[in-house]
Amino acid sequence: MKVIICGAGQVGWQIARHLSGERNDVTVVDNDPDLVRRATDTLDVQGVAGFASYPDVLERAGARDADMVIAATYSDEVNMVTCQVAHSVFGVNRKIARLRSQSYLTAIYSDLYRRDHMPIDVVISPEREVAAAALQRLSAPAAFDTELFIDGQAQLLGIALDADCPVLNTPLRQLTDLFSTLRVVVVGVRRDGVLFAPEASDQLFAGDEAYVFAHVDDVPRTMEVFGKTMRKQERVVLVGGGNVGLTVARALEQRASRVRAKVIERNRRCAELAAEALERTIVLNGDGLDVTLLAEAGVSRADAMLAVTDDDKTNMLAAVRAKAEGCPYAIALINDPTLVPMMGPLGIDAYINPRATTVSSILRHIRHGRVRSVYSIGDADAEVIEAEVLSTSPLAGQKINEIDFPEGVLIGAVRKGDDVIRPVGSTRIDEGDVIAIFALATDVPEVERLMQVSIDFF
Repeated sequence: MKVIICGAGQVGWQIARHLSGERNDVTVVDNDPDLVRRATDTLDVQGVAGFASYPDVLERAGARDADMVIAATYSDEVNMVTCQVAHSVFGVNRKIARLRSQSYLTAIYSDLYRRDHMPIDVVISPEREVAAAALQRLSAPAAFDTELFIDGQAQLLGIALDADCPVLNTPLRQLTDLFSTLRVVVVGVRRDGVLFAPEASDQLFAGDEAYVFAHVDDVPRTMEVFGKTMRKQERVVLVGGGNVGLTVARALEQRASRVRAKVIERNRRCAELAAEALERTIVLNGDGLDVTLLAEAGVSRADAMLAVTDDDKTNMLAAVRAKAEGCPYAIALINDPTLVPMMGPLGIDAYINPRATTVSSILRHIRHGRVRSVYSIGDADAEVIEAEVLSTSPLAGQKINEIDFPEGVLIGAVRKGDDVIRPVGSTRIDEGDVIAIFALATDVPEVERLMQVSIDFF
């Protein structure tokens, strides 16, 4: 498939990395020649320097025979015009745009994106994706990463294993015997910076980061088994009242269980807008690093603190300060992946990577077949792919222990009818089943072959 990716920043580069690695014909367009050069030097892609919204630039990129355009520049307007030009001039069938401004995303204006108006097939909002990820983190506060699958019936949990974890130094197959009624599968382990799919004989050690699939009803018990305590989130402090913070605060207000939230926003105008938009949330105007202001917000009594400003270092320092003041759980929004290794030494419990959430969202919309969800793990080290098994799939009708999976692939959950079960070797995969598969990045093409799924559309 021929894909044009407009914007060679972090998101564009990662999408290009995914698609080019799966033997697609990818062209990257950016007005910064250095970013284009970085993409062509490090990836198997072609590059065009120029403004993506210009028809002649798109033509040089091969828009006349392109199957898809992904507009992920830093400008909403450029992304929108790019999709319009791709549709009106070149007849590109599939167009995806990343839009940040909330005004463009208001539901009452959704009619704008019809094919006879602004022909964008899929609109991706990084702010909404990040806000959703933040709420996921708050739902499982003892996990550093989490995502829901199979219509909310199965949950992926990233759990950092401490020295007092009860299941250390125990082969994974024994865990299955010890907790036979627990619907849990360890699908990935990161050890000394290297992520791998464990075998039944492997053990877990202190310092490991385990990726675990669990039935949602079994999440509290799963966390206990791995030595974590689940806390109710009744008081939350948000540092940052921009689009992300405002979206999170609104969602907390709408929860059935009452959550008392306070927002700290440095920009006075932004703070005023947040105060006007929120009903029960207190908004404080000031610096989220100010100890006095944090005390006024009650951070020492809070169950969680979420730092979501547009500055990584501010978010990290705010999380560290909140922990120092007695807050048991701190989450930081981190754009720069090179800062992530500092999270552990600084005592920050979890982080949100906007790039990873946006990349996952875009991948979810461009994979073909019955793919229902895609989630990118770490710095695109692995993916979790949720898909319905087709009759044409080599998996259909086979038991799991009969399937020739690559070493970096494990099935985390299977839904048969209305029931989500823990997969074991004797589990038969049938047509119509929905499965969630953990796959290291290098093994994703083989998973797609087994699922009879390709990056395509319709």
